[in-house]
Parts: sequence; C-alpha cells; structure tokens
Amino acid sequence: MKPATIIGIVLILLGIVGFAVGGVSFTHEKKDVDIGPVQIGHKETKTMPISPILSTVALVAGVGLVVVGSRS
Repeated sequence: MKPATIIGIVLILLGIVGFAVGGVSFTHEKKDVDIGPVQIGHKETKTMPISPILSTVALVAGVGLVVVGSRS
C-alpha cells in the first residue's frame, strides 16, 4: 500500500469516529485542601466537542487520498 492510501484510510476512520462519538470527555481530579492526613478534593469532567465540519473534512480528504493513491 502506498502512503497516500494509508493516510486516507486513517482520515476516513477518524471522520467516522468523529461523527459517531461527537466529542471526547475526560475527568480531572483536583485537590482543594491537603492538611496532613485530611484531603479534600473534587472531580471535574470536561468535554471537548468534535465539530461535524471537521469530521466531514477528514472524511472527504480521506476519500480523496484513497482515490489518488489507487490511481498512481
């Protein structure tokens, strides 16, 4: 397989995952108070959305790279 085809397949997969998931969420644990054996903290969850436009661009670019890679 040519590098353009491999990169195209990866972009297609990323575009599909972007549409399916819609975003990435992660949890961060913060310590508010740390006095000897006493610790007070909280968990904070943040979500980083993935734009449908970005997923569409990745999908179209991936298809274009697969087509170009298969022709040459």
